[in-house]
Amino acid sequence: MSALEVRGLRIAFGADAVVGGVGFAVEPGECLAIVGESGAGKTLTARALLGLTPADATVTVETLTIGGKDATTLSEHGWRGLRGSAIGLVSQDALVSLDPLRRIGAEVAEPLRLHGIVRGRAALDGRVRELLRRVWMPDAERRARQYAHELSGGLRQRALIASAIAASPAILVADEPTTALDATVQARILGLLREITDAGTALVFISHDFAAVRRIADRVLVMKTGVVVESGPVAEVLENPQHEYTRQLIAATMHEPRAAAQSESVPLLVAEGLSKGFGGVPAVVEASFTVAGGQTLGIVGESGSGKTTLARMIVGVEEPEAGSLRWTGDPRVQLVHQNPLGAFDPRWTIGRSLREGLEAAGVPRSRRAERVAELLGEVGLAPELADRRPGALSGGQRQRAAIARALSADPEVLVLDEPVSALDPSVRERVLRLLDRLQRERQLTMILVSHDLDVVGAVADEVLVMQDGRIVEQGVTADVFAAPQHPFTQELREASGPVSP
Repeated sequence: MSALEVRGLRIAFGADAVVGGVGFAVEPGECLAIVGESGAGKTLTARALLGLTPADATVTVETLTIGGKDATTLSEHGWRGLRGSAIGLVSQDALVSLDPLRRIGAEVAEPLRLHGIVRGRAALDGRVRELLRRVWMPDAERRARQYAHELSGGLRQRALIASAIAASPAILVADEPTTALDATVQARILGLLREITDAGTALVFISHDFAAVRRIADRVLVMKTGVVVESGPVAEVLENPQHEYTRQLIAATMHEPRAAAQSESVPLLVAEGLSKGFGGVPAVVEASFTVAGGQTLGIVGESGSGKTTLARMIVGVEEPEAGSLRWTGDPRVQLVHQNPLGAFDPRWTIGRSLREGLEAAGVPRSRRAERVAELLGEVGLAPELADRRPGALSGGQRQRAAIARALSADPEVLVLDEPVSALDPSVRERVLRLLDRLQRERQLTMILVSHDLDVVGAVADEVLVMQDGRIVEQGVTADVFAAPQHPFTQELREASGPVSP
């Protein structure tokens, strides 16, 4: 008997159907991946499996069986009895999903208490430590006493998985559980989820990352605008996709690393022996490199490797404790943040944010409205979007608007911190093409910080690999990726993995 079966699932908001007639089954010990862009309906489908769709959504389903129990007509009280014990959820953003005021141990213990599985403080504490060790949480006893903000992204995600499997549910729904994680951390989380699946749990894995899907899933559903356009075994779909949409998604996740630049450019930036620490803990240690004018330098490494601190020193937000940064001339340097929703003032329209940048650049007031329209056009956005606030834009639109705001100061150098980490493959591809075009048209020099080696390979002429604050390898991107010399670079390449064989 299937652990999970759903047939004829429809979800609508008013007259608009956003999920139309989706159906599938998942066996114990099997991983089914659901892939697609934002708006495809994959997350709504996943949340319907737990009775967590928005209150204003109309949900109808012909069949919904969870662990042998009919869930088609469950009340909220009935769903509470199933969530955690029969079906668990691992969300995309562990920092948001974990209560910031509760210790990790209390979060993991909650399903055990709610379902009466373990009673007594000592027994609960012991079971929590056991669960944390099962998800390979280092120093489980100490981590249980910490809060979510004290853990790295990878450790937070492990804590969330520990909480989701605490009551031993037969089904686990993982919604983008590795988005924005470093390649090596992502590989560990995927390995953990596969291990849980192999132990008999049915896993529904929601993702826009085909490399992750290849690593973990047995079967895959491809969704577009609320319907399944292709399905089948992972190897079959990824190696021989039948639907044009599937082919587009796969193509957007595969790039050939850039070869060496044909002509030598004059170094625009020379860094020598840069060091920076926080609270006595070194973040960057004796970093030396050059950035050629008109080219792109990629900086890769795990969380905590020092890549963002290095970027902030380049921008001038952080002052190095030792070493020097020497620019040729006095170029204008602008930063594009990882999270544009957090970087924009949510109360201001996009147009007002752009006008602020133009004002700082000395553009006359009479020219600003025209320049706003020109900047939006330059990044492929319609002029009328200037009247919208950041929350009314899609992720890809916000990222383009953030690039437009950086361009409003007419910079010579763009520093981009994880600019496409949470975007769907095709949206990410459009942003990468935009950056390539802008670089050629404006003769920009770019410094790109990313954990995604495919992204770095697509746009960077040279690359720095950082580990524990030190640059462990650097050189022409194609050369470094083709024949990595340092063991850590080799680990990153292996962890990233190809989408196609």
